[in-house]
Amino acid sequence: MPEGMNVEVAHKLSEQEMSGAHRGRWHELVEVVEVAILAVVAVATAWSGLQAAKWDGRQSLLYGRASSYRFQADAASTLAGLQLSADASMFTGWLQAHAAGDTQLQAIYVRRFTPDYRDAYEAWLKTDPFVNPAAPPGPAFMPSYHNPNQDKANQLNALAAATFDAGTAARDNADKYVRDTVLFASVLFLVAIAQRFKAHRARVAIGVIAIGVLTFVAISLIQLPRL
Repeated sequence: MPEGMNVEVAHKLSEQEMSGAHRGRWHELVEVVEVAILAVVAVATAWSGLQAAKWDGRQSLLYGRASSYRFQADAASTLAGLQLSADASMFTGWLQAHAAGDTQLQAIYVRRFTPDYRDAYEAWLKTDPFVNPAAPPGPAFMPSYHNPNQDKANQLNALAAATFDAGTAARDNADKYVRDTVLFASVLFLVAIAQRFKAHRARVAIGVIAIGVLTFVAISLIQLPRL
């Protein structure tokens, strides 16, 4: 065999060896990146699922509190209604005693008023209601009249509404964590599919897509509140 031909064959063999070594290093690099992605996604998936479970629990807790506040508000409002009804009945009796000129009976009715209704009654008398046509029809219509139990009921209803809204927000956070968990699972699926390809370009292309999805989910996860 001529010497020139031997040199040419040796050169081609050397190029093949270098090409094979280059592909081997590239393959190893791709595998390292894939393993890193799998590790990160596995941890992030578990953490995202944990957060979703915690927010679900918080939603249930807040909804339970909101229901409790509603029940307390209903009880306070019922008591306020009973007190106002009793005061109104005694005020009707007071009007009858006033029309009859029975001051002793009037005093008995006034003593039986609740403290807040009595204060409103005294303010109502100052408006000269039996002469002044613009006077309110009764103590309950005075701007100064407030039933403590009704005020408590209003506060509890407001607290229940705010707590319910917080529970709804917790549910939304749980849904977002579930969404991110599903997207993390899609990243695992893409990496698993990429490992089945022998063609480097296809494997790299799928890996790039997986990294893009992972980046999007990671940004979304960082922006979510945590428990």
